[in-house]
Amino acid sequence: MAKVKLIDIYNHPISQKYIRRSGMAHAISVAYYALHLAKGHNVNPDWAAKAGFLHDIGHYEWYSDGQWDYQQYREYDIHPIKGAERAHKLLIRLGEDKQAAKEIAHAILFHTDSALPKGKYELAPLQKIIHLADEKDKQPENLHHYRKIDRLKEKALIQRLDQKIENVMFEKSN
Repeated sequence: MAKVKLIDIYNHPISQKYIRRSGMAHAISVAYYALHLAKGHNVNPDWAAKAGFLHDIGHYEWYSDGQWDYQQYREYDIHPIKGAERAHKLLIRLGEDKQAAKEIAHAILFHTDSALPKGKYELAPLQKIIHLADEKDKQPENLHHYRKIDRLKEKALIQRLDQKIENVMFEKSN
C-alpha cells in the first residue's frame, strides 16, 4: 500500500501551483504512461506514477515578448534540477518513504537531458521509464504543456490512477 497517495500530492498547494504551471493534463498523462511502462519493466508502479506526475514540477516559464521562447528554454533551463529538489521536499513533507522520495527525485532529474552536461549516462530503469513516458506525451511546439482539462476530471483521473496503483501493487504482492 502506498504511503502517500497521488491525490495527496495533487491536492497540495505546491503541486497546484507548479504542476498547473507546467500543465496538469500533461502531468496526469505522463503518470498514466509511467504506470503502464512500469508494469512491463519490473519497476515500482507507485514510484513511476508519482515521478511521472511530478516530472515537470520544476518548470520555469521562458517567454520573450509574451511568446514561449523554446531557444531560451533549451539554452538556460534547469527544470529537472529544480523539479527533483521541489518534488523531494514535497514528498518528504507529505510523509513519503525516504528511499521512494530519493528514487522519484532521481527519475525527475534524469527525465530529460536539457539540464545535464553533455555525455553518456546509464539510466536506472525508473529513470528510463519517466523519460519514455514524457516522450510519449510530447506534442510539437511544446503544446502538451498547454492542454487543459476540467478540474473535476483531473481529480477523477488521479483517483482512478491511485486505484490502478493499488491494484497493481496488490497483484505484485500475491
